[in-house]
Amino acid sequence: MQVARIKIASTDIGKVNDISRQIKDIVDRTGVVMKGPVPLPTKKLRVTTRKSPCGNGTATWERYEMRIHKRLIDVGMDERTLRLIMRIHIPEQDFNIEIEMLDV
Repeated sequence: MQVARIKIASTDIGKVNDISRQIKDIVDRTGVVMKGPVPLPTKKLRVTTRKSPCGNGTATWERYEMRIHKRLIDVGMDERTLRLIMRIHIPEQDFNIEIEMLDV
């Protein structure tokens, strides 16, 4: 059986959930088998810098963090379903989507 594996990643959890919901709606309408969306571990990128521009003074720090949220969806291979999924409007910034064809 062939499966399309869709990997979604973004810094905005709302965008990830919205695209996952749209894919789920398409799959429900077409009647194809779907597994997921499986939440993958959130990657946390942390940067710590000193507040003082010269480096002298009090030891105060600023901490910045960026989180990358990921989802994994397996959809049964159907030409109509994949065409509808590829027509979904994808946000232009901070969003990554990969579609991979697998034999399971």
